[in-house]
Amino acid sequence: MVDNRYATALVIGSVLSLLASVYLSVAVSTQHWYQYRSLPASNDAMNGTDLQKLREYFKSEDVSENKYSEALFRLNGTLGLWWRCILVPQEPHWFKQPETKMMTDCESFTLPQQFETKYKLPGNSSNEEDLLRTYLWRCRFLFPLVSLGLVFLGALIGVCACLCRSITPTLFVGLLHLLAGLCSLATVCCFLAGIDLLHRALDWPEGMDYSLGWSLYLALVSSPLQMMAAALFIWAARSHRKNYTRMTAYRVA
Repeated sequence: MVDNRYATALVIGSVLSLLASVYLSVAVSTQHWYQYRSLPASNDAMNGTDLQKLREYFKSEDVSENKYSEALFRLNGTLGLWWRCILVPQEPHWFKQPETKMMTDCESFTLPQQFETKYKLPGNSSNEEDLLRTYLWRCRFLFPLVSLGLVFLGALIGVCACLCRSITPTLFVGLLHLLAGLCSLATVCCFLAGIDLLHRALDWPEGMDYSLGWSLYLALVSSPLQMMAAALFIWAARSHRKNYTRMTAYRVA
């Protein structure tokens, strides 16, 4: 039998774990980690042609890092772990019209792009390799997958523990959630550090502004939720074990 206190802790921990998994899954699958805001483009033909070329570069599969970054800077882009998006007009000759409707155009990062080598000068393969940015880019892609995988493994162990009517494996479930929380936090840190290094390596357009998006905040919130769930699981397992040991010693005496 499990004491009501421990059962309550397990239920609350499970709810927190579920919420954290939903938040992290939504964060990973959306593009609103980082948002750029630039000045409105002028309506002259030369500027319109230049922005059209940027849009074409942005949509190509083999686009270089500096090209899609420039498109994000100049076309009010949003950046995520798996997606990059820009705000573009619906009409092809938008620069000839004073007002035009805008739409979001998104492209996903391919698997080779997630593991591509980064350079000191972004997009220039003849330049020196930037190992720090390379590993930060790869880690911010891998860490959330590891985090979700650890939570899924913990859920399987928890189900097995329920079937076996044992609370002992809950300690291991708590440790898995603690590691998952650290991976979620590391994802946000790697993303922000990589973006900061990218901004230092590129020239900023005049009048551009940026802000953190709601997807990043969801990922950030998921980390303490996983750690709180871990604390509840570990407390329930350890407290139940101590109580069981005392009861066994009392019966023997």
